[in-house]
Amino acid sequence: MNSSSNIYLSNLTNRVITGLENLCFGQTIDRDFLKGRRLGLLANPASVDSRFNHASSLINQIYPDQLKALFSPQHGFYAQKQDNMIESDHTVDPKLKIPIFSLYSKTRVPTKEMFDLIDTLIVDIQDVGTRVYTFIYTISYCLEVASKYNKDVVILDRPNPVGGVAIEGNILKKDYTSFVGRFPIPMRHGLTVGEIATLFNSEFIDKPANLKVVPMVGWRRDMLFSDTCLAWIAPSPNLPTPASALVYPGQVIWEGTNISEGRGTTQPFEIFGAPFIGREKIYFELMDKIQGVVLRPVAFEPTSGKWQGRACYGFQIHVTDHTLFKPYKTSLLLIQQIIKEHPDHFKWKEPPYEYEYVKLPIDLILGDKELREQIERFESIDLIEKSWIDELDDFKKMSRRYYLYG
Repeated sequence: MNSSSNIYLSNLTNRVITGLENLCFGQTIDRDFLKGRRLGLLANPASVDSRFNHASSLINQIYPDQLKALFSPQHGFYAQKQDNMIESDHTVDPKLKIPIFSLYSKTRVPTKEMFDLIDTLIVDIQDVGTRVYTFIYTISYCLEVASKYNKDVVILDRPNPVGGVAIEGNILKKDYTSFVGRFPIPMRHGLTVGEIATLFNSEFIDKPANLKVVPMVGWRRDMLFSDTCLAWIAPSPNLPTPASALVYPGQVIWEGTNISEGRGTTQPFEIFGAPFIGREKIYFELMDKIQGVVLRPVAFEPTSGKWQGRACYGFQIHVTDHTLFKPYKTSLLLIQQIIKEHPDHFKWKEPPYEYEYVKLPIDLILGDKELREQIERFESIDLIEKSWIDELDDFKKMSRRYYLYG
């Protein structure tokens, strides 16, 4: 360990140390396991240390001339692509002069030709703890391909920004698997990226890959991202703040409707609405049914996406007590009430969605057509939620086997 590393570590007091920093500067890590290996790196702009040095630069410094290829998830290596089904191209890193392979292009699965360049794939990705966020499925495809071609995978762990305690939602049904839900997990899964990758590798991948997780130091399951003292770098363009990530496990369902989820504004997912929404009655009906949040009436005009250039009326979700707030249940209550109040104007979005051209997008997002039909029949969300208890208990028992932190 050189003196600059010791100085760096001295500045980490009271802050979570990410897997990237643990690999690069940790005092208990034996870095020799990657010496002499041809390395690939799956990353994006959020793959930085506390001094905003990118993982590609750090790994290139520690393992000179070993980094042979970079890989990017949805939205691109520079997170420049805004929406789903907007692909990014393969390119070349201007500094390292190595290829950047997009895993959200004509293929979402790494090819043999891509993996022929490497012996070990390093993954440094900030996940957001939600079933429909595609980064975890990009990792799952990498695990499958790595296993097939005898490559190793190393996950540099990062915090689950919505915590590792609360688990919420229905388990995805097999008939509704897609790139926004490959495996039977709940909407809010409560695992770090290293933990869920290990779960996928052990439970759902036929031939598990040789996987190693470099853990964080100082992360606790009860932490939100704001507790980590880490800087938030948006992992994708429409999750600009930890507050947007906190509501995302529920607010993402608006993507399957004609209600704006706030894309084209400065507060995506925190705000939602449409030109036809009447706010007063919706607020009155729900103010005693939701906990841990305040619904503040707002008006906004999206500059892109749904209702571009039109005045939309809706709400901003302000989380006041994250221990009481259930993002998925809250958004299900909201969507059901809007259907009730505006049956002639509310619509489910038509396909395609994430490369599925037949099934309704909302069925893929919810992971179950029956849940959508229950909402349409105005069945009690409380009773629907209670019907998930057994399957959630089973998931909790399984997922605890893969906990890396307390």
